[in-house]
Amino acid sequence: MGVDNQKNHLKAYGITYWVLNKDLKVKWLLNYQGGSFLLPDTEAIQRECQIRGVSFDVISNAKAEAILEDISSPSQNMEAVVLEKAPKIAVYTPEGKLPWDDAVTMVLNYAEIPYETVYDEEVLNDGLLLFDWLHLHHEDFTGQFGKFYGAYRAASWYINEKKAAETLAQKLGYNKVSDEKSAVAHKIRDYVVGGGFMFAMCSATDSFDIALSAEGVDICEPMFDGDGSDAGYQNKIDFNKTFAFTNYQLERSPTVYEFSSIDMTQKRKVSKTTDYFSLMEFSAKWDPIPSMLCQNHTALVKGFMGQTTSFTRDEIKSNVLVMGENKINGEAKYIHGIKGKGFFTFYGGHDPEDYQHRVGDPKTELDLHPTSPGYRLILNNVLFPAAKKKKQKT
Repeated sequence: MGVDNQKNHLKAYGITYWVLNKDLKVKWLLNYQGGSFLLPDTEAIQRECQIRGVSFDVISNAKAEAILEDISSPSQNMEAVVLEKAPKIAVYTPEGKLPWDDAVTMVLNYAEIPYETVYDEEVLNDGLLLFDWLHLHHEDFTGQFGKFYGAYRAASWYINEKKAAETLAQKLGYNKVSDEKSAVAHKIRDYVVGGGFMFAMCSATDSFDIALSAEGVDICEPMFDGDGSDAGYQNKIDFNKTFAFTNYQLERSPTVYEFSSIDMTQKRKVSKTTDYFSLMEFSAKWDPIPSMLCQNHTALVKGFMGQTTSFTRDEIKSNVLVMGENKINGEAKYIHGIKGKGFFTFYGGHDPEDYQHRVGDPKTELDLHPTSPGYRLILNNVLFPAAKKKKQKT
């Protein structure tokens, strides 16, 4: 899985998932040749790799044991993590959304990793209990319809999506979309607290936390929910209820395409040609979780934008781990934390291979980006729940 010895990093994750789905175990060799996978040697696995265009080396048992012995040495920042079971994956996304509307859905399809889609009705009916891993599509959990009002309020797609959301909320017994989305956010919170793994990108990151912190507070203006917002609602926000963010200021204007001060999009002072973020290096033996989530064939990853591009460092809680950052711009791109018995990862931006994705842009063809470091980070999270749990050393 290094730079030069793997033709298709993304599909390699699909092969690993396929092997796990056959009730076979895999060893993930953290920091060994870019985070390689040690698979059983069978004709079926070799054939599947050849069909999918995934590079592999056949090694002897003696060679495998020598590699594992080297990895186990205290002098090496490497570790062999056992992957035991293919996680059952859910993608939270509205009906009718096309796969290329969302980077995670695209890469799951490309890597041939199976998943099921869920939305509000399934979530509110405790459907998440059937899944090990949940991805949040680029959703607005605040009930402000993505803050698209300023630019797109007359567009047919905006009008139709707003009407569909209002119809669904009423069907589920809520008077407002904001109330229904708040209930959904709290169900997702309970899923994570109970031991689930949640991964979110772009606006699903900050809007999720905002929805939790605004429980019982009306932060929506009349064009969103038909009545005025609560007076002085900023002072009623409860940061103790959030996963990752604190002390942020909400964006009050309905015409501004922004939720809060969490996002760095409007505060960025970096050009496209110099926009990169660096992955942190962790101790594979002492901190295997962040090491897993940061496995890559490069420590420097191209930046990319979205409605929520990246996160203001000063507004991230102290118990949340920053795994990827742009130090020059003072922003975090990739963060991880524990909530109850579960875990969450937030990844800023919309599409790792589409720098400034806009409404109506053509889809990304991952056949052109089979070694994408930005997409590898997503797939690290997909395999993370498969790891055999060890007692924390720190």
